[in-house]
Amino acid sequence: MPEIHFLDVTNRDGVQTARTGLSKFGKTMVNFYLGRLGVAQSELGFPFLFHEKPYVRASVALAEAGAFGGLRLSGWCRAVVADVEQAVPLGLRHYNLSISTSDQMIAHKFRGRLDRAAVISEMTAAVAAARAGGAEAIGVNAEDASRTDDGFLLDFALAAREAGAGRVRYCDTIGGDVPDRIRERFAKLASAARLPVETHCHNDLGMAVANSVSGALGDLDAGQDAWINTCINGIGERAGNADLLSCLLAFGHGFGVASRAPIGDPIDLSWGRRFACWASYALGQPLPLGQPGTGRNAFAHESGIHADGALKDRRNYELYDEDLLGPFPADWHARPGRVVLTGEYGGMAGFRHVMDGLGIELAPGDEDLVFRLVQLCASATSRPLTDDELRLIAGYPHQLALLFPGELS
Repeated sequence: MPEIHFLDVTNRDGVQTARTGLSKFGKTMVNFYLGRLGVAQSELGFPFLFHEKPYVRASVALAEAGAFGGLRLSGWCRAVVADVEQAVPLGLRHYNLSISTSDQMIAHKFRGRLDRAAVISEMTAAVAAARAGGAEAIGVNAEDASRTDDGFLLDFALAAREAGAGRVRYCDTIGGDVPDRIRERFAKLASAARLPVETHCHNDLGMAVANSVSGALGDLDAGQDAWINTCINGIGERAGNADLLSCLLAFGHGFGVASRAPIGDPIDLSWGRRFACWASYALGQPLPLGQPGTGRNAFAHESGIHADGALKDRRNYELYDEDLLGPFPADWHARPGRVVLTGEYGGMAGFRHVMDGLGIELAPGDEDLVFRLVQLCASATSRPLTDDELRLIAGYPHQLALLFPGELS
């Protein structure tokens, strides 16, 4: 029976959000939360970029040590052999290889450098390079798929399958698709190519979540697994990407949707609120009051009719229970009144006080390394570290030290 899977792209598309960003330690925390939430895969970033390589090495080491649970890590590369060859030595086993497919981008982005035949040739050569480098799973990315005609999109998908790719990512790059259209196109393409077609939807018309749900239903219509790209809190370029928690809630509670197919990932939504609140804090982007599930008004009632009904039985006006998303975080650094913190300029006394207060036990011989990592990570984020961040540092200091080559002996 077909299943639904989630592939989060916060650490690739999300961090490209203008006027914001995450440190490499912040990107590491995204992987930590995705692992706790039970998402299948994280597109961890750009492994061919020089400044991403220490972070990728650290992430691979953390994954191997169990810090991210069963989360799979994948690297995003242009469908360029040189990009893939740069990435292969870092130890990733999952890739997504991207190239534009629409006539608009072939004409006005490539400007004569590539035609349709060359697009397919570049893509298949990159897939071959990833396979030669030991990749276990490869997806190909049809950028601007929503403006690519059906015939060429199928040619692209069939060539990808023949080359050894296991999925095709359909990118609604400029956010112009609508639910009925995307469902029909997904069903047609997934059926003809005999491959899952992965949703990647932008929110320029406010329909990224609706389009992601509809595209996934098209996969299921064709008897294929559905793979959905998301970003925490719906961050992403321009108006953002499909929100991770909204998509999870839709497939858990949406009328006529929740019963269509099982979610094949071991989702634990009790981490949802902690992840959303952490991301808002780390990115400096306040959650909208009406953010599904996690906004301050998501379970608030004021009008007489609603308040009366909710007091009698919350199910009168609430689709799912507030407790489903877990507790609001109560971090050490956010305590009111007198508080001693540990951070970039903190000393050993404050460090020990915080660690003891949180009940964090350090492995023998690791105290100095953990202390220095706390200073480095706080310096990288330029804000107080959260309890979850401190626990990750204390639990995996030797793997996290790879984030800072040359800084720690």
